[in-house]
Amino acid sequence: MTNGFLPVSKDDMTNLGWDYIDFLYIIGDAYVDHPSFGHAIISRVLDSSGYRVGIIAQPDWHNAESIKKLGRPRLGVLVTAGNIDSMVNHYTAAKKRRSEDLYSPGRKRGLRPDRATIVYCNLVRQVFGDIPIIIGGVEASLRRFAHYDYWDDKVRRSILLDSRADLLIYGMGEHQIVEIADCLNSGIDISDITYIKGTCYISKTNDIFDSVMIPSYEDCVNDKDKYLIACKVQIEEQNPYIGKSVVQPYSNRYLVQNPPSEPLCREELDDVYGLNYMKRQHPMYDELGGIAAIDEVLFSITSSRGCFGGCNFCALSFHQGRIVTSRSHESIISEVKEMVKHPQFKGYIHDVGGPTANFRRSACDKQKTVGACKNRQCLFPKPCKSLICDHSEYLELLRKIRKIPGVKKVFIRSGIRFDYVMCDKNSDFLEELCKYHISGQLKVAPEHISDNVLKHMGKPQNSVYEAFSEKFYSINKRIGKKQYLIPYLMSSHPGSTLNDAINLAVYLKKHKLNPQQVQDFYPTPGTVSTCMYYTGKDPVTQKEVYVAKTPHEKSMQRALLQFANPKNRNLVKQALIEAGREDLIGYGEGCLIKPDNNNRRNLENGKDSQRKNSIGQNKVGAGGKNKKRRNKGRFGSNNRG
Repeated sequence: MTNGFLPVSKDDMTNLGWDYIDFLYIIGDAYVDHPSFGHAIISRVLDSSGYRVGIIAQPDWHNAESIKKLGRPRLGVLVTAGNIDSMVNHYTAAKKRRSEDLYSPGRKRGLRPDRATIVYCNLVRQVFGDIPIIIGGVEASLRRFAHYDYWDDKVRRSILLDSRADLLIYGMGEHQIVEIADCLNSGIDISDITYIKGTCYISKTNDIFDSVMIPSYEDCVNDKDKYLIACKVQIEEQNPYIGKSVVQPYSNRYLVQNPPSEPLCREELDDVYGLNYMKRQHPMYDELGGIAAIDEVLFSITSSRGCFGGCNFCALSFHQGRIVTSRSHESIISEVKEMVKHPQFKGYIHDVGGPTANFRRSACDKQKTVGACKNRQCLFPKPCKSLICDHSEYLELLRKIRKIPGVKKVFIRSGIRFDYVMCDKNSDFLEELCKYHISGQLKVAPEHISDNVLKHMGKPQNSVYEAFSEKFYSINKRIGKKQYLIPYLMSSHPGSTLNDAINLAVYLKKHKLNPQQVQDFYPTPGTVSTCMYYTGKDPVTQKEVYVAKTPHEKSMQRALLQFANPKNRNLVKQALIEAGREDLIGYGEGCLIKPDNNNRRNLENGKDSQRKNSIGQNKVGAGGKNKKRRNKGRFGSNNRG
């Protein structure tokens, strides 16, 4: 039986009465039918549009037969690496292999290949020949142009070329996948489907109307300044309303990115999240340890999409876009009421949010018709005058959810933008956040305290975080709660010097903060910060940026954030000596580490020697004065002492 899931075997197809499928969907994650998983959304959208979709999750890439078990699909093959880029999923920022995979049964690693999209597509070509292949998901979306690859430490071609796929869907994909399916179903050849927004394709000619040409792949490989220009244009044209097609030459071919697809409107978003998801992992994983990635989202609510925050190290603006759309109260409340009926629900909703929890509307009304500004950020370096800072609608939603019978507590864990909170002249949101939606700790992301580093991150100045912190603790004191801010921090981001890292460590010491987890900057495809890391320049300003690239310096910067950990002591010491900050090695209140044993012994010996010399000098002085007296009597000096 399929148990309500889409078929994963021939037996499932038989039980459904199917003798064929329209689309085969190959995914790098385990099959979880929950809307927090991209493959679940795309497959359910196709299913609701009348197309038959079969799922093959984590096929054995060593055996081509593993993708043949559902037969040849009628219309095409869809391929995604999963919710996370496969290289990010497999390796840490230090390029070390991760010990587990949260998107695989029993957290077992090794069930998908590196560069999964490319490997799966080549398997499809081997097995099914000239069949339409459409790739999508984060890995494909963020690697659609020539891109710097941190793991190879070089510029790689568009993933569309390396995978030999026919079409690439970038962004969230609901509009595009249905349009493509309808085109294929009507008999249009895949090579002629070149006009759908939010897709990329390969062309033999450069005759694209209303397009902008960026430096070629070859130029990007050979000239970092050309790579910089390419990234700048890609960022500027990510506008679904006025953006142009972007063309990148590859020898005698051209990669064409059509303008982005328009974001789903509220009604469409409601429809997507109202589809018939099973809201759980496929039963075939139950005896294999389950899928850990669903645990955190099982009792969480996705309320919005998109983010106008504009953090340079985040790929959201290049994937979901800067225009925020949100679900209706009715849609969300309906989901909560169903959640309450779940046998494992204990009354606690883990999150009501999205990329940024307190973004529930577009930054300004202009974005609804002409999109986000090309050369201006909404919050950085300071909030735009057109920015609408209003939490009232989100606050009303949270109040409604709190009143639903069976709901004990509603947490907000997907993160809030504290600078947006500070823009709001009304303090009701922060007040109720402290009263009802925190359990002792609120995680926020100042990322750093150096304004120099924050500038390159696209984050507000540290004074904004300080003001937010003061307001947060003031409210908690007034309402009689002991709650704390837990800051997310990042080391070795482009722009961060060793002195910046040391100043952050001093700040942590001063404020008695001891972060248990810190993030070393990870140069992932599709971000402004990765462009800075590779080129040493800011693609927006074209100015040079300091970059910590050697593993040793990156290790020192990371260690400084956890200077109190004994394991980091040697690295911290090296950093302080290299930066000429030996004043922070000692016993003073502001010192980061104590001297090592040899130095301590020398210091103590030096003090003892000085003490003995001082005593000796006193004795000599006394003895000199009393020399004649001591000659007069054996105990003369003592008698005078």
